[in-house]
Amino acid sequence: MLTFWQDYPEIQNKLKDVQALMIERLKINNQEIEAALEKFASRGGKMVRPALFLLFAGIVPNGSKDEEKLIKIAASLEMLHSATLIHDDIIDDSPLRRGLPSIESQFGKDVAVYAGDFVYTVYFELLIETMNGTSFVAKNAQSMKKILQGELTQMQSAFDKNNTARRYMKAISGKTAELLSLSCLEGVYFAGGDKKLQHSARKIGRAIGLAFQVYDDILNFTVGLDEADKPILTDFRQGIYTLPLLLAREVNDEAIARYLEAPENLSRQECLDLAELVTESGGIAGALLVAGRLTELALNEIRKLPESPNRQILEEATQILLERNY
Repeated sequence: MLTFWQDYPEIQNKLKDVQALMIERLKINNQEIEAALEKFASRGGKMVRPALFLLFAGIVPNGSKDEEKLIKIAASLEMLHSATLIHDDIIDDSPLRRGLPSIESQFGKDVAVYAGDFVYTVYFELLIETMNGTSFVAKNAQSMKKILQGELTQMQSAFDKNNTARRYMKAISGKTAELLSLSCLEGVYFAGGDKKLQHSARKIGRAIGLAFQVYDDILNFTVGLDEADKPILTDFRQGIYTLPLLLAREVNDEAIARYLEAPENLSRQECLDLAELVTESGGIAGALLVAGRLTELALNEIRKLPESPNRQILEEATQILLERNY
C-alpha cells in the first residue's frame, strides 16, 4: 500500500527502492517460499517504519547523502518487522496477511518458522553491512530484545483476569512502539543528527507507536461488528485484553467479569453484547482519550523539529495515520 505515500513522491520512490532491495535479498533455494516472501515484501502495507526512518534522515540539516546506506538501513527495519509478522501469524493461526494467504497457511508452521528465521538473517546481514563499528549493532539487539519481551508480556497476560492498563501499556511499548522509536532514532543518527535531535526522534517514534497500537485495539471493538461473515473481537477471544476493555472494567467490573470466564467460547451475540458494554462503560472513549494525548504529544514534538519539507510531510502523515474517527 505505497499509495499511502502517493502525495509524497520522493518518499514513495525511496520506499520502492527499499522494496526492491528486500526482494533482491529474499532469495532462497525454494522457489515456492521465495515467491511467497517476494509477494509478502511487495505487498508491504504502508511501510511506516522505513518511511519514518527516511523522513527523519531528511530532517537533519546537511545530513548524510549516502543513499545506498540509508536504503539498506530502511530495509533492515522492514525486514525485522516482517520477520515478527510471519512469526505472529504462526502463533495466531492467521490465514491472511496483507490480503494474501499467510506463509503459515500456505506451507505450515514448520516452514513458516524457518521462513521467519530466514528473514531475520537478512536483517542481521544488513546491520553488519551498514552498522559495523557503531553502537547501533548493540542498539538493534536491545530493541529486538524489547520487542520480544513485549510479545512475551502479552502472552503471559493472556486470559489473565487481573491484567491492568499499566501492564498493557508496557507490553505495547515493546511489541509496537520500540521499533517505530528505533526507526526515527536511526534516521537522525545515520544522517548525522545531534543528540538533542536523536532524543526528539526517539520520543516522537514512541508516541506514534503507542497511539497506533491503541487505535488498532479500539478498532477491534468497533469495526466490522455488523458484518456477519467476519470474525469479531478476535484479540479478546484469544485472551488479549486491550485498553478499551481494561478501562471499561475499571467502571463496570461485575458486568464485564462474566465475559472473561471463557472468552474463546463466546457466541457472536455475546461478543456483540460485550462490545456494546465496553462502549457504554467508557472503554472506547477512555482509550480514544489516551490515543489522542499520545497523538498530540507526537505532533507537538514534530513541530519543534528543524523546519524542512520532511517535517511538514511527517506532521501530515502522522495526522493521517493517527487521527481516526469512530
